[in-house]
Amino acid sequence: MRVTLLRLAESVSTRLLNLREAGASLYPPIPLFRRVLRAHRHLPLSMRSLGDAYVKSEYRRHRETTNPVHIIGFLSQWKMYLDGLPQGEEAKNFKGKKLDHTVFEKMSSEQLGQLYELMHASKDVWKPISEESET
Repeated sequence: MRVTLLRLAESVSTRLLNLREAGASLYPPIPLFRRVLRAHRHLPLSMRSLGDAYVKSEYRRHRETTNPVHIIGFLSQWKMYLDGLPQGEEAKNFKGKKLDHTVFEKMSSEQLGQLYELMHASKDVWKPISEESET
């Protein structure tokens, strides 16, 4: 295998961010967006709808970003998300994964607030319907 193929296979987060190397291992924004939506097709319907809406809103929010460092960070995080999604039959029973403790510690107060709101929104999605509310 050539050295360039090995670099493409490496995760962007294992080393310091180098724009040239990171750019070689990332997909352009639109193909990455499409790949994420295609990967969501294998998830359960409720997870797929929540994930699709979130991906679309994040891409809309960052559409006007011009800072190359922010763009590389955005694309590398979505690439890592895509790499972490299960494929095929294992996606049918996918329940999510825990947030890494080091990532949690590095979050700003605004990000923690958004995470808290996401937690409450996702709890509403996964609430079982009680028999009393059906009648």
